[in-house]
Amino acid sequence: MARFVAQMEVVLDLYSSQPSADAPLICMDEAAYQLQSDLYPPIEMKPQQDKKQDYHYQREGMQSLFMFFDPNRGWRRVSRRDSRTSLDWAEEVRQLLEVDYPDAPLVKLLSDNLNTHTIDSLYKAFPAPQAHRLARRLMLYHTPRNGSWLNVAETELSVLARQCLDRRIPSVEKLEAELEAWQQERNQSIAKVIWQFTTDDARVKLRHLYPVFEEAK
Repeated sequence: MARFVAQMEVVLDLYSSQPSADAPLICMDEAAYQLQSDLYPPIEMKPQQDKKQDYHYQREGMQSLFMFFDPNRGWRRVSRRDSRTSLDWAEEVRQLLEVDYPDAPLVKLLSDNLNTHTIDSLYKAFPAPQAHRLARRLMLYHTPRNGSWLNVAETELSVLARQCLDRRIPSVEKLEAELEAWQQERNQSIAKVIWQFTTDDARVKLRHLYPVFEEAK
């Protein structure tokens, strides 16, 4: 439990720190999405009648979604891949550093504790000089196990699921188009997250998680 508390306080301190363009905080998370097509053509909407869709569907394969979210700037990028291996993660991080934030000397990246979310993945994916160059600009932070609620990228994935993915999408091309449209609209609205739960709050509201020390006699 002490390990959970220690990692939690590191994350809470990240959220309460002063935002910096030289070291932006980026939260990332991953999700799986199943492509589905209609087995029977739906009955389109008509005046006084809702659209009717049969509950049977055809599975069209799985896709992996990568969400990168800057809660202070109100920016996000969501992309899809055929898999979520260490090489996929490394390529997404390369794009984050070289395309999304090319001028930031350092990027603080918060993610969960998947074994692909490590500097090792960069060295698996790229030649050593390139991996080293990327690693020098990346500071990794991880949420504690069973503490994914501390990652606001998970919240942003939930918004994506409700606003964009809560329907049948039959193909990779359609999925990419929908993700791009959602991302563009969400970024234009500059939807941010104002995190108010601090380390001091945790020591009061989550005091049952903290080790108990006997007072000195």
